[in-house]
Amino acid sequence: MTIPTNAMRNAMKPTGWALFWRTFVPYQLYRFAIINLRMLRMIFKSH
Repeated sequence: MTIPTNAMRNAMKPTGWALFWRTFVPYQLYRFAIINLRMLRMIFKSH
């Protein structure tokens, strides 16, 4: 086991809600769809 550095000791830890939303599959699918729709809109505007 290594000894943590000062930077590691001062790093922020994610909250319980942040961890929940990062692992909640329906939310991740929703975000994936929104990002893809935004990319498609940008592609169609450029052509």
